[in-house]
Amino acid sequence: MKEHDRDDPELESVLSGVGPRLRRLRKDRGVTLAALSAATGISVSTLSRLESGGRRPSLELMLPIARAHEVPLDDLVGAAPVGDPRVRAKPIVQHGRTMLPLTARPGGLQAYKLIQEPGSGGPPEQRTHEGYEWLFVLSGKLRLLLAEHDLVLEPGEAAEFDTRLPHWFGPAENERVEFLSLFGPQGERMHVRAKPKRG
Repeated sequence: MKEHDRDDPELESVLSGVGPRLRRLRKDRGVTLAALSAATGISVSTLSRLESGGRRPSLELMLPIARAHEVPLDDLVGAAPVGDPRVRAKPIVQHGRTMLPLTARPGGLQAYKLIQEPGSGGPPEQRTHEGYEWLFVLSGKLRLLLAEHDLVLEPGEAAEFDTRLPHWFGPAENERVEFLSLFGPQGERMHVRAKPKRG
């Protein structure tokens, strides 16, 4: 064992729990060491030493065992819970529209909660840009101009579209509208689809 690993009590705690966890999982499933050895290609003696703590766990050993038991690797190592999941981005306020970022990572799919006051943003002006967008109305009514379509989305309704089409959206009536916007790179479509109402 490396000297600097001995100085990390959290790491030592995780590693010391791997052996008993491996043995418990194997016994709960009624699998013998010989059967697990045949499934993983790891010798019976190495598996036995892993379970007893005599062999230090490594990725090369844990991955085949996880595959054999059909469990995530985290289940074997007892990974600690993830850190604080809250996104602490500051709201962006411009011309009567408040945008609250809901994703913290750059690139890929981006999510926002938007609150828009009536009469904000000036007259409807359709624009185009690269990307794909999904809208979901939380409260109020959202007007969506998309190419030749003029739609009004009510709470609980969603729309998705290629942003290379001319589009604009904002309050449909003289009241505030709150909605979610998910925006992704070109070709990255969402899994929820909504069709416009039939006239």
